[in-house]
Amino acid sequence: MLVTIHEDINDSDIVELQDQLAVKVHAKGARGIVIDISALDIVDTFVGRIIAQLAGIGSILDAPTFVVGMRPAVAMTLVELGMTLPDVRTARSLGHALAQLRDSPTIG
Repeated sequence: MLVTIHEDINDSDIVELQDQLAVKVHAKGARGIVIDISALDIVDTFVGRIIAQLAGIGSILDAPTFVVGMRPAVAMTLVELGMTLPDVRTARSLGHALAQLRDSPTIG
């Protein structure tokens, strides 16, 4: 399942996204979630919280979560904010995330 986070996302969008994600992952039996954040130039704790919450939904529904499209500045900001995302894996691209989901005996 592919989820794209846009820079102008707000609280009401997040609630709707979380609800839709949980329903669709369950209904479709998704083997994993890929969150594309390539549209984000900057992040704050709000965006970090969004990523963590989406990954939490994936973890509970047995759908490993990958983040793709992370720019170096975004990674550095998340570290500076002290945000750890233990349920989130990263991949260089959508293709790499899908390959890891497909090929790993411990994922999916």
